[in-house]
Amino acid sequence: MSLVAKLPSILIANRGEIACRVIRTARRLGMRTIAVHSDADSEALFVQMADEAWRIGPAPARESYLDAETILAVARESGASCIHPGYGFLSENADFAEACAQAGIVFVGPPASAIRAMGLKDAAKALVETAAVPVVPGYHGAEQGVEFLSEAAARIGYPVLIKAVAGGGGKGMKKVDRPEDFAEALASAQREGQSAFGDARVLVEKYVLSPRHVEIQVFGDSHGNVVHLFERDCSLQRRHQKVIEEAPAPGMTPEVREAMGRAATEAARAVGYVGAGTVEFIADGRDGLRPDRFYFMEMNTRLQVEHPVTEAITGLDLVELQLRVAAGEPLGFEQADVTATGHAVEARLYAEDPEKGFLPSTGKLWALQFPEGEGIRIDTGVEAGDVVTPFYDPMIAKVICHAPTRDEALDRLAQALSQTVVAGPRTNLAFLKKLAEAEGFRSGPFDTGFIDRNITALGAEPQPLDAAAVAAAALQLEEERQAAGSAEAFSRGSAEARSPWAVADGFALMPQPALGLPLLIDGERFDARIEWSEDGARVTLPGHEIAEGEHEIALARAERGTYLALHRGRQTAVALFDPFAVDLDAAAGGGGVVKAPMHGKLIALFVAPGDAVVKGQRLAIVEAMKMEHVLTAPRDGTVSEVAGVPGGQVAEGARVVVLGE
Repeated sequence: MSLVAKLPSILIANRGEIACRVIRTARRLGMRTIAVHSDADSEALFVQMADEAWRIGPAPARESYLDAETILAVARESGASCIHPGYGFLSENADFAEACAQAGIVFVGPPASAIRAMGLKDAAKALVETAAVPVVPGYHGAEQGVEFLSEAAARIGYPVLIKAVAGGGGKGMKKVDRPEDFAEALASAQREGQSAFGDARVLVEKYVLSPRHVEIQVFGDSHGNVVHLFERDCSLQRRHQKVIEEAPAPGMTPEVREAMGRAATEAARAVGYVGAGTVEFIADGRDGLRPDRFYFMEMNTRLQVEHPVTEAITGLDLVELQLRVAAGEPLGFEQADVTATGHAVEARLYAEDPEKGFLPSTGKLWALQFPEGEGIRIDTGVEAGDVVTPFYDPMIAKVICHAPTRDEALDRLAQALSQTVVAGPRTNLAFLKKLAEAEGFRSGPFDTGFIDRNITALGAEPQPLDAAAVAAAALQLEEERQAAGSAEAFSRGSAEARSPWAVADGFALMPQPALGLPLLIDGERFDARIEWSEDGARVTLPGHEIAEGEHEIALARAERGTYLALHRGRQTAVALFDPFAVDLDAAAGGGGVVKAPMHGKLIALFVAPGDAVVKGQRLAIVEAMKMEHVLTAPRDGTVSEVAGVPGGQVAEGARVVVLGE
């Protein structure tokens, strides 16, 4: 019996790029595809790609993509024969997997027993220890009191990692270097764990020095076969979030691969694993990768975000393998049959601003363009005109490149990133390109602290004004202003209107006609000057040098007459200054108005009217896109107003706290 005969239709209980990814393989196999969506995703790309789509609730994930009962009801009504959970949301929810089985719908993932066994980090570590898999020293018990855990951290020895037991993707994970910071970090980790996973429990582990994050892709079937598909190195991280992943791992030896692969498959066998899974290890990389210096961290009982690099080097479609295993088919190959060719790298393109602490960014995608070519793969769930909302992960795309060697793969990635255009939300595009080209990453030893140690060189801090980008946008704005003025004048049809003296183009009887141009650049007021000569127009910006011969500056028209100038992966917003568009809040507050950086939930307020505060003091915490963002006092002062209530929503730009003198 064919796969389609066994599983004729598939419901994808997810969204974005992974929903699009699953739909592509399912359609190639001839399956009917069923999407579910929130109100925020009603016009999303994955909804358009699916054969049919069903609404499951409002924008917040807890009321839509995490609503297992509604999703199952849609599966029954639509006649879905299986459900693919993607990653995140319900993908590692054992109760959901069980409910699918009870409803007679195949869950494309491991059995609920395996999800439970590996779903909580503390229980998983205890289990794999029985299979002789090495684990990181730490406290993995049930006691959760702050004093007890603080004492445990002291016994383990600083630095330590606090990790949500149900965590993943860096949520609920905090590195603590000093005892006096432990209580605050613990509270934050518990809040993030509760918010993201509904479980505030944590474990505390020794922080491994020079840590390399190496994971093994495993696959099991219902016939007792378990294999691994080589490793991926995910050491380039920021705040425990993976940024660039690659396969195979640099510096990997046959001896270490054999040891890691054996440990990973033993861990999978220990829970009777079926389907795609990833066993994650932390390795002490001070002396390179060694078979006696790696430790089990966790097992992700689902497909991973970075699975395309494994597909690139093995030639396998992991989603197809998932579907075939879910249908009861054997893997069809043994460990000795798995081979790897070349090197693959993946960069996660996010809507976030590296120059502002990687703060997530939202808004309309006014322009979006990706490169095509040999060895380039783009996995995305958005297209030009879509809106990046504050409700979900801010990933725009994954840029994956494959080549015969690591250097060639990284060269291809850097080139692909340079040819990528994103206008609207701020992105980490320039940061990714610098990372792909970083000499220390390419040739030297690196670990999970590489980005933090090189944050300045990677451009992840406020950068000087991009005067060349401003000049390109200013010329375009002036050209439009002239065209509009000329059109208006000629439409009046009078002799006076046709006079060269009446043309609003800055023309004057002087050797070098010039024009002052008031601009608003990334929200700040600047005065530019345009001068015309026989060689054309030239823009000058007082205090800023504009290099000659700049090129590859793309302009995208946004709302309210604003141009987004894209240059070397950075974006500069340029508009004509409107003296009537004044930020009254800022003017009235004298620089003491603290606003929400983006739409989110106000989860904590630490001050009240009348409180005296000092510059840098914590005022509030806003949760957006699954992460906490701390708002601090911009100066010394006294709190004159507090807006909002903990637990309530705040809009981007809404004032939260106002400081008086």
